[in-house]
Amino acid sequence: MNPPRIVVVGAGHVGLYTALRLSKKLNRNHAEVVVIDPVPHMTYQPFLPEAAAGSISPRHAVVPLRRELKKCRIVSGEVTKVEHASKTVTIQPIDGPAYDMAYDHIIVAPGSVSRTLPIPGLSEIGIGLKTIGEAIYLRNHILDRLDVAAVTPDPEVRKASLNFVFVGGGFAGIEALAEMQDVVADALKYYPELDPKEVHFILVEATNRILPEVGPQMGAYAARQLAARGIDLRLDTFLNSCVDGLIELSDGDSFRAETLVWTAGVKPSPMLQQTDLPLGPRGHVNCLPTLQVATLDGEVLEGAWSAGDCAQVPDLTNPGGWCSPSAQHAVRQAKVLADNIRQVVLGGAPKEYRHKHVGGVAGLGINKGVAYVYGIKVKGYPAWLMHRFYHVSRIPSFNRKIRVAADWVLAFVLKRETVALGQLHRPREEFLEVTPPVAPKPKAEKVEDKVTSGSR
Repeated sequence: MNPPRIVVVGAGHVGLYTALRLSKKLNRNHAEVVVIDPVPHMTYQPFLPEAAAGSISPRHAVVPLRRELKKCRIVSGEVTKVEHASKTVTIQPIDGPAYDMAYDHIIVAPGSVSRTLPIPGLSEIGIGLKTIGEAIYLRNHILDRLDVAAVTPDPEVRKASLNFVFVGGGFAGIEALAEMQDVVADALKYYPELDPKEVHFILVEATNRILPEVGPQMGAYAARQLAARGIDLRLDTFLNSCVDGLIELSDGDSFRAETLVWTAGVKPSPMLQQTDLPLGPRGHVNCLPTLQVATLDGEVLEGAWSAGDCAQVPDLTNPGGWCSPSAQHAVRQAKVLADNIRQVVLGGAPKEYRHKHVGGVAGLGINKGVAYVYGIKVKGYPAWLMHRFYHVSRIPSFNRKIRVAADWVLAFVLKRETVALGQLHRPREEFLEVTPPVAPKPKAEKVEDKVTSGSR
């Protein structure tokens, strides 16, 4: 008899940590763990701002699945459909036809995607910050804008190149904004043609505060620190349009910019719409505190589990509320989820997930940060150290911890690089310039066709 198959959809925080723990808690005679994800690595998203800034190597902000999950079966592909009624998933591999895979238990954890709005021009010029590719592109793009501004004779192009707009005042937006402002400040030392007063970083936030995760006092402190660095904070402001780089804000201001970074929240993966699992009003998979998928009436769907950004999990420490879509909850939910599946596979009963949010830490660039942990407020250099120590302790594998720490030491001693590698995004352009397309030669007529035509 074959052991039960546990399929993990998605290799983010929940998927990777759950699969890793299951592979340690259950041997292959107890269960087969299959992890399905379109990319061969897990991205540690809290490190994306530092990867974009060049403080750490982009490769060190990701965890290779095959290296970390040696006891699991890795499938590089995309899940396009889940039919829990028949307990099958449809997989579209990187290449080749789609196929179905049967399972006994499924962990639906595809995570989230950027929550965008129907703003004119956003799809043409906006840049997200959810993947390592976006982080690399952002760094190259911003440094490339400095090169453009330094040589252009057009004052309007120069001004637009030096306007950097970030939309969203949460962790991702503020950390990316602060890190990239540091990068530009460092790079300007090598651009005598540019005046630092020409560079403008603008934050657009729809609410009246930033970093709500660290509390109102620390959020206000962070706002004051950013404003003191010359960053233009536009609170209670919306982005109305950005067609052709013309930024139009709800406060009536308009200007041109060639950089627009969108970090205004997340929403569950659209893949969930291709499942027969019960979804809540915001599109999340409906779960019980045990992380079992259940109907809206509370009926458990045996063998279906979910957690993380794509799931609505009741927060038992805040009756009536849901667990926030944060890495703090995702990592802890993964541990409970793996233990609960193990209990069920071995004939036991699952336990409820309970965790009181302990606060948060945020980096505001090199040597600057804010933190609100267990009710204790910390700011400045100590908070920055807390931010780094916390995240290096959370990234999976000892290998990655050492590599990230080494990157920090090298950046401190040798200073980080401020060079753009824009050719990464167009690797074949130069080759194509020297290799013009050649029309294929017409195929020779078959001998029998010639004979036939001759006989006529």
